[in-house]
Amino acid sequence: MSTEVWARLSLPEPLLAALLDRWAEGHRRYHDLRHLRAVLRHVDTLAGHAADPDLVRLAACYHDAVHRGEPDDEEASARLAETDLAAHLPAGSVAEVARLVRLTRGHRTEPGDTNGEVLCDADLAILAATPEDYDAYARAVRFEYPHVPDDAFRAGRAVVLRNLLELPSLYRTPLARSRWDARARRNLKRELGSLTPSG
Repeated sequence: MSTEVWARLSLPEPLLAALLDRWAEGHRRYHDLRHLRAVLRHVDTLAGHAADPDLVRLAACYHDAVHRGEPDDEEASARLAETDLAAHLPAGSVAEVARLVRLTRGHRTEPGDTNGEVLCDADLAILAATPEDYDAYARAVRFEYPHVPDDAFRAGRAVVLRNLLELPSLYRTPLARSRWDARARRNLKRELGSLTPSG
């Protein structure tokens, strides 16, 4: 699937290979090629909502291209996209891809940002997985932050989950909202209960 996406965008094979090598780095357990393929599948499902699905797909390919478990990973990924794509796409398209990548830091979109809505919904689709798959996702995310002590990770993760639960809707596209929101909220509340002593 990834190769087809990139072929559609006429990007050179060396660029694709280097990008996919990033997604295959050994320290990744969740933000890996499986996640990339899943996000691209979800973008395809939601593509009818986007103003430019091809740019959303390209942003998906870059949104976790840099993943070191640091707060600036999304910014570094956006800058990588700007550098990589400058010679291959019009400046406006490069700027849109980078903007979309930066949105994945907080998954907050402005009304009418259909490209951003599709990318954020596709990235957060895992939250609506079966309980078993969701738990595997949560374990994999923890594995990617070995430098963070357990207490600090649990506190930080709880903040992330609460912020998501405070959103009026976890998903912005009508299709994702109707299919995934209720199940995702159940998963988030269950994980949050496991992280906080009071449940």
